[in-house]
Amino acid sequence: MKKNPFSHFMMFFLTMVFTHTAAADIYMYVDKNGVVNFTNVPSSGKYKLFIKELPVRIRKSFSTAEYDHIIRKAEETYDVDFSLIKAVIEAESNFDPEAVSKKGAKGLMQIMPGNFQSLSVQDPFNPAQNIMGGVKYLQELLRRYENKLPLVLAAYNAGPEAVDQYRRIPPFEETRNYVKKVMKLYKQYKES
Repeated sequence: MKKNPFSHFMMFFLTMVFTHTAAADIYMYVDKNGVVNFTNVPSSGKYKLFIKELPVRIRKSFSTAEYDHIIRKAEETYDVDFSLIKAVIEAESNFDPEAVSKKGAKGLMQIMPGNFQSLSVQDPFNPAQNIMGGVKYLQELLRRYENKLPLVLAAYNAGPEAVDQYRRIPPFEETRNYVKKVMKLYKQYKES
């Protein structure tokens, strides 16, 4: 009786799905007898990629209160509302001090490398330096836009040049969503 290659596949697939031992790409080939062969280390050119392993991204969860002492110090130093600082940190990095954006922004408040020097940030992954630098920047934007919070947040996200060019929140979906998100978080922090 000839074995059904599909039944071999199903047995293998179910084994892979319900165990966590697989940690590599899976290759397959069907031999001349119709037997399906799987491996994570192909021994010949007959094997073809069957399942590509996706990188595992472990989402850490960070405490929203862990940096409150630094946020309080930044609030006192720069006269920027504690709840606003927390809202920006949550929107920017979800309180991950090692966050790095696709554009290269770093740390809790996602400071761009071009701003490190002007914000006195030597190590963007140092929570105190990052928060103090980010809040200093928020203070500058609050002054520039006369405390008009939507414009301040739009400038924090898209840059002051974009806000100045449009003389309002720029028509960028990402920036509009960012402003809404931070405003919502700000309200939640103010009410808690």
